[in-house]
Amino acid sequence: MAVALRCLRPLPSLLLRSSFAMSRGLPQAPRGCPALLLEGCRQCVQQMLLSRHMATKKAKGKGQSQAKVNISAALVEDIINLEETSEDMQAVVEALKEDFSRNLNVRTSPGALDHITVVTKDGKFPLNQLGQISQKSPQLMIVNMTSFPESTAAAAKAIRESGMNLNPEVDGTVIRVPVPKVTREHRESLAKLAKQSTNKSKEALRKVRSKSITQVKKSKNNVSEDTIRLLEKQIQQMADEAATEMDKLLAAKTKELLG
Repeated sequence: MAVALRCLRPLPSLLLRSSFAMSRGLPQAPRGCPALLLEGCRQCVQQMLLSRHMATKKAKGKGQSQAKVNISAALVEDIINLEETSEDMQAVVEALKEDFSRNLNVRTSPGALDHITVVTKDGKFPLNQLGQISQKSPQLMIVNMTSFPESTAAAAKAIRESGMNLNPEVDGTVIRVPVPKVTREHRESLAKLAKQSTNKSKEALRKVRSKSITQVKKSKNNVSEDTIRLLEKQIQQMADEAATEMDKLLAAKTKELLG
């Protein structure tokens, strides 16, 4: 009797009234669940709460859309960390924002070169750790590689392949970087790079989504098919929201670049 009371005490009154659950269309506990099977009771509660997190609004007319899933991360923490998945997806969005801000500007500044990654025999380093970057004139930037002369060629290659439409010229240990003129062609080239960066970010987003869904499917022997389906839909929904945010960033950046 004591065991049964301990099982029933934390449950909402909603679970103790099966007639009320039926009227609301909610899943009912298996026969004898509260008093006999503690594990079965736990699964019943989890399945019910998962179902209650689904939106029940029905779209009308042409604006019809699927119900939105909103599963509590705490309920499925043994299957997947949804908060971590969300953070990984948001990190991809933030990386795109940073790329837009740092590398895709109409007027190239010395600061735009700071974090270009240079691959050397000793590893990968930001350009500003290997050379001194300065602006000699509005049309020319200089990278002085005196401190690491052996990395001059690698630095020039990194600048050329940075996707910033720059064509560096090497003169001993000095790299001259002509700044492109602000022409319509240059603006369109930057807008094209913004689109390419967005596509790469979406590919990274798809990898996060696929990894998370694969992790969920590994639990198919321990949880119900309905739970797996809900989680897959939740993850897809999160990915769609991140992709939509990327599209908005691209639209704003394209408008800025093209003027």
